[in-house]
Amino acid sequence: MRVVDDVPTVLVTGASGYLGGATVRALQAAGHAVRTLQRRPSGVPGATDVLGTVTDVRDVAEALRGVDAVVHLAAKVSLAGDPREFHRVNVEGTRLVLAAARAVGVRRLVHVSSPSVAHAGAALAGAAAEPADPVRARGEYARTKAAAERYALAADGDGLHVVAVRPHLVWGAGDPQLVARIVDRAARGRLPLLDHGTALIDSTYVDNAADALVAALHRAPVVHGRAYVVTNGEPRTVAELLGGMCAASGVPVPRLSVPAGLARAAGAAVEAVWRVRPGQDEPPMTRFLAEQLSTAHWFDQRRTRAELRWRPRVSLDEGLARLAAAAGRAPEVPGRALDGPGREPRERPAPPAPSRPAGTAPHARPHGRVGPGRATPLRPGPHRA
Repeated sequence: MRVVDDVPTVLVTGASGYLGGATVRALQAAGHAVRTLQRRPSGVPGATDVLGTVTDVRDVAEALRGVDAVVHLAAKVSLAGDPREFHRVNVEGTRLVLAAARAVGVRRLVHVSSPSVAHAGAALAGAAAEPADPVRARGEYARTKAAAERYALAADGDGLHVVAVRPHLVWGAGDPQLVARIVDRAARGRLPLLDHGTALIDSTYVDNAADALVAALHRAPVVHGRAYVVTNGEPRTVAELLGGMCAASGVPVPRLSVPAGLARAAGAAVEAVWRVRPGQDEPPMTRFLAEQLSTAHWFDQRRTRAELRWRPRVSLDEGLARLAAAAGRAPEVPGRALDGPGREPRERPAPPAPSRPAGTAPHARPHGRVGPGRATPLRPGPHRA
């Protein structure tokens, strides 16, 4: 990937997260010098870490000194929590980074957002990057990320080119967050499917997401002021995707199914309890999570690929093979043929048969056994601060 000569130094906020670290490495591979801003060291060799937060004016000013461009990933990502903290980090932190970046003459900024900013609960089948809507978005994370994206795109212009990128469901080998939680719950028999896991969903292998952020940075002078959803473009059923991750990691594939309506009701009850007595971990279920696991979320990638001049280089099957290799297992995932290194990811067929609701598929044949248990608290966002 060719480095852009007039933005040699890039600041990445939230670089200690899974996608943040991958983005730093992708920028370095493209020839950029990288500075990072987060509360703990990024752990990426060659990066210059500034320890601090995006809500502190002095920390942000120090991190931006001598920087030409910014990739803003830092965010509060959780299924529950104090609404004021979500707003402080996701909204006010973004506004502070934008204002400080403009003040020091930063020319490009990639704001990392989430498809949840435009999700109001209904299925998204072949959807485009619809406008962020903080009023209709579900949950504090999505609402505050929607507001932050609006501020970011409103700041575009007058020498600062801003692009919003929404990676969807980022995962990969070594993922300490989404994959680790799935594997942990599956191993303990606490990973049920909602409505048999028939909803079609997109996901994004971490290397592809990082490449897309670098591509957006390089293309900012042309595509600024726009938002893009980024995925592998290979929608699969929830059952197939979770099953593939579990099989690759050597834990039982989920087969227990719970009605989505029951999960939503349980999520509402859990939220009420969590507001009064929050637990140490994520809540086992929320209404937002139930919707995410039982409604279609797959996106039209033609505009993203054409305008960013980007394509995913790691297919989902190759990603599952890498996951299996990292777990010390054979790279084959039962029932799936691997594409192999360097080949284009296969496009999945578009909509399912019209006899079923949009974005669903026939009941997948279950693999393995999982005992009864609670729902898994999967995190909703594409990245971690």
